[in-house]
Amino acid sequence: MNINPATPPRVFNFNIVLASQSPRRRELMQMLVPDVVVASAKDVDEDYPPMLAAVDVPEWLSRHKAEAYAGDLNDGEVLVTADTVVIVDGDILGKPADEAEACAMLRRLSGRTHTVVTGVTLSYRGGRDSFSERTEVEVAPLSDSEIEAYVRAFRPLDKAGAYGIQEWIGGIGIRGIRGCFYNVMGLPLHALYTHLKSISF
Repeated sequence: MNINPATPPRVFNFNIVLASQSPRRRELMQMLVPDVVVASAKDVDEDYPPMLAAVDVPEWLSRHKAEAYAGDLNDGEVLVTADTVVIVDGDILGKPADEAEACAMLRRLSGRTHTVVTGVTLSYRGGRDSFSERTEVEVAPLSDSEIEAYVRAFRPLDKAGAYGIQEWIGGIGIRGIRGCFYNVMGLPLHALYTHLKSISF
């Protein structure tokens, strides 16, 4: 899916480094920044304190990821770290371990509204800014054959909640959303842009 057909203008006087190996986040970031740098992958433990409320987990994880890169930042650089979770019935649906779990997750989301929360941390020498964004997603009832066909064709094992809203399942199964569409893909672009504009060196 080509979501960046034209080069965006350069509006920031600093360099942006994205600490994510997600191709979706990279494409989304490139909608805002033409020359974003992708940081080398690091093995970051994504366990979180069990007493955290589900909606607070992604922002906590984004800060935790930022700490792994703290010593790598240069002057004039802003590091972006993020984490996205799908929440239903107060439970976090992470990335499915296999196709069977992916199907089970989609059956749980079928015919219901769930919450997608993305936490973002912006780190730079002398400062840090963390925030989160929520989007409510209403899913139409999905048949077992639709769920199984999607999982076989797209293998959404790298996606929280086992779906990509920009894929076939989003076209046939998402009735509506309340909030930022891009947040469901992995980065709340308007909120991110607003926070980036507030940074000055």
